[in-house]
Amino acid sequence: MPAKRILVSGGAGFLGSHLCERLLSEGHDVLCVDNFFSCDKRNILHLRDNPRFELIRHDVTFPLYVEVDEIYNLACPASPIHYQHDSVQTIKTCVHGAINMLGLAKRVGATIFQASTSEVYGDPEEHPQKESYWGNVNPIGLRSCYDEGKRCAEALFFAYHRQNGLPIKVGRIFNTYGPHMHPRDGRVVSNFIMQALRNEPITIYGDGTQTRSFCYVDDLIDCFLAMMGTEKDFAGPVNMGNPGEFTIGELAARVVDMTGSRSKIIHEPLPADDPRQRRPDIALAREKLGWEPRITLEEGLARTIPWFEKMVASGE
Repeated sequence: MPAKRILVSGGAGFLGSHLCERLLSEGHDVLCVDNFFSCDKRNILHLRDNPRFELIRHDVTFPLYVEVDEIYNLACPASPIHYQHDSVQTIKTCVHGAINMLGLAKRVGATIFQASTSEVYGDPEEHPQKESYWGNVNPIGLRSCYDEGKRCAEALFFAYHRQNGLPIKVGRIFNTYGPHMHPRDGRVVSNFIMQALRNEPITIYGDGTQTRSFCYVDDLIDCFLAMMGTEKDFAGPVNMGNPGEFTIGELAARVVDMTGSRSKIIHEPLPADDPRQRRPDIALAREKLGWEPRITLEEGLARTIPWFEKMVASGE
């Protein structure tokens, strides 16, 4: 396969840094674009001496003029703590960022991938969630800046696709975890591991019976690349996640056991609009991408916990 010049917006983030690593390992030139609002530069420091890697500090809510063959649009804070910190900027990143990346793709004739989210389904009334499900989203709730921002971004992508014939790929990402997660991003896996390693109380919001699916990051990056490799007229959207379903209580117990923690579990009120169930139907990914996750939750946690042990040892 010939080398391509590939732009990854949000390339210094959790998913973006893993994607940059994979693309470089396959011999591509990678242009990493990030404003470092919700990520850590340490995620990409080890890449800076690679001659195929280039970093631009840039906010995607402003236009960018570069020459690339493919674009992965991952730019947006993805944890409630970060995206609710500045909800207006989150909406701008979702919407203006999509407009600017789509405009760039149109100008240079690039295929563009949109990192959408399972949050487009809201608190789902269908379980598991198929791509045909339209969702149950509160349009004015605390999470709406992200949920509706991502829904609008999908609408923009498909409008460009229909109106301009732009080749797009839309993936709806379910809970993903692994090394490079921010230790204070407020997501359940990072929260539980950090609390367990410090022997602090494990905070479960609600009664812990709400369910999630957890996909290890390497599996997800495989799915990104498989999606980008599909025929040009296949746009998606495609669910990207692990269909294994666990209660939050089960996850907490597993983390405590695997870290050897002395932490006790405590319960706090459930946040507004927090979904009760979340699990992807990945039949379309299996059919169109030939993809399904390989890494179990236990194996993925075993790979992830050492990353957070380093964070704790460094005083994070």
